[in-house]
Amino acid sequence: MAWAEAEGDAMRRVISGAGAVALRLGVALGLGVAVPAVAADPPAAGADVEALARAAQNPVAAMVSLPFQNNTNLNYGPRGHTQNVLNIQPVTPLSLSPDWNLINRIVLPVVAQPGLSPGQGSTFGTGPAVVSFFASPVQPVRGLILGAGPVVQAPTTSDAALGSNRWGAGPTAVGLTMQGPWVMGALVNNIWSFDGGPRNRFNTMTLQPFVNYNFKDGTYLVSAPILTSNWEAPTGNRWLVPAGGGVGRIFKLGGQPINASLSGYYNMVHPDIGPRWTVRAQVQFMFPK
Repeated sequence: MAWAEAEGDAMRRVISGAGAVALRLGVALGLGVAVPAVAADPPAAGADVEALARAAQNPVAAMVSLPFQNNTNLNYGPRGHTQNVLNIQPVTPLSLSPDWNLINRIVLPVVAQPGLSPGQGSTFGTGPAVVSFFASPVQPVRGLILGAGPVVQAPTTSDAALGSNRWGAGPTAVGLTMQGPWVMGALVNNIWSFDGGPRNRFNTMTLQPFVNYNFKDGTYLVSAPILTSNWEAPTGNRWLVPAGGGVGRIFKLGGQPINASLSGYYNMVHPDIGPRWTVRAQVQFMFPK
């Protein structure tokens, strides 16, 4: 992507910060979550849609799944165009012992980015991949479903306009509880860059609180805003704070369990180039044991 000489460094800092934050979420590990009664017990292959709905949306459920989460960011950039981020998010569990599981979650964003200044064309490619490892007790701890571990950001960026080309790492954790049809919790991580010089460095936090209400037919209501902070940016450009929600449903297509959801979020606080609205659509293929 061609950058104007006078604004090149400034715009790169904004993109590697606020832009990278927007890319990561969903990075934000594909959540918008409802959960099962026990943290990591996977549903059986013939489980009903209510059990599948809860397991499918549990960040530390011991079930293989393949979510595709699409985030359409409206009024993005100084010219108010549309950015689209498709997150490919495979989840694979590993049993460490009778008491512990390790849940591996990968998020690879595929990005269609509009030009950010006159004369710049759009850019299409991959952003930085984020890999999270959650060590999770098989059974809840005092009624809480927990998971924690490291998160790594890999430089899979195909173009400088789509995020940082540096390695990063940090901690991640999730905690949630279920009270009848209600599921409430939060996921958080912070990633610091650790290789290369000052250019393209990053220090970003992702926080996703979630509240779900599950119906017995597999339908659910969800509010799972993804808050991000770019600690390297000036104070007025650090935060993205959305509010909103949506609806989802579990169904089977030819015997294949699928979780589909649609939600919308208004960004009450956003960086100068950040989107005003985000429309999130997800289709998740589930493979219960």
